[in-house]
Amino acid sequence: MSGPGRPRIGLSTSSVYPESTAHAFSWAVEVGYEAVEVMVGIDALSQQTTAVKQLMDHHEMPVCAIHAPCLLFTQRVWGLEPWGKLERSAEMAAAVGADVVVVHPPFRWQRDYARDFVNGIAALEESTGIAFAVENMYPWRASTKRRLEMYLPGWDPSSEPYANTTIDLSHAAIAHAKPIEMAERLGPRLRHIHLTDGSGSPKDEHLVPGRGAMEAADFLRHLVDTGFDGEVVLEINTRRCTTREEREVDLRESLEFAREHLTPSPAGVGRRTIGDAGETNTGS
Repeated sequence: MSGPGRPRIGLSTSSVYPESTAHAFSWAVEVGYEAVEVMVGIDALSQQTTAVKQLMDHHEMPVCAIHAPCLLFTQRVWGLEPWGKLERSAEMAAAVGADVVVVHPPFRWQRDYARDFVNGIAALEESTGIAFAVENMYPWRASTKRRLEMYLPGWDPSSEPYANTTIDLSHAAIAHAKPIEMAERLGPRLRHIHLTDGSGSPKDEHLVPGRGAMEAADFLRHLVDTGFDGEVVLEINTRRCTTREEREVDLRESLEFAREHLTPSPAGVGRRTIGDAGETNTGS
């Protein structure tokens, strides 16, 4: 259960990689997270709905979202057909009681998939009743001056009329995009948050929030002020942690950061509704 007056704070299973999906559920319970987002990946457990449900039941931990297998190294997970991957993600979400599937826009070489991506996502949402929250990505940098546009129809979901979207602060850092401005453009279409941080380097760093340059505290306070009522999921990189104690420090610091900055001021002073954040940009 979320804290008083604030969004639920979840943990992405990718935050404990290379540890398993099962370890992620254990960490979420031990540290005090309120939900888990399952990244469908190369871990066989993450691909099996029955196994995920067993982890939920064993740990009494809800699943708030399913992250579809959209990464380069998960291209063969659940087959090669991208729409089939999204359909299976929606089936898993429905089975575990999650109402969000996080999805990346197509790569440029997935031309057939990209051609009807916007309309296809809308059709999937209508047919499944699941929100497909399209995530912001970033241009790939070949050098300090050369940027490669690797996603179609584009890396910025605020440029398209998606009904539901995700903001990831590490991805925003690579793109040198300001997440508060993106949130204002998205307005009520902002459904999901990947809370993390980045320095602005070309690497997808997924730092502990507060350790980068994305002003993550201000972003969370903006969410509070605009009445955001979606899910906030910590998606950090703990691969460099060499001990269990180091990983625990990062996971606890991330949770404490989220709790501190998502707690509204007393009596909702200065609180607005998310519709007041600015007009929705539907990408004309």
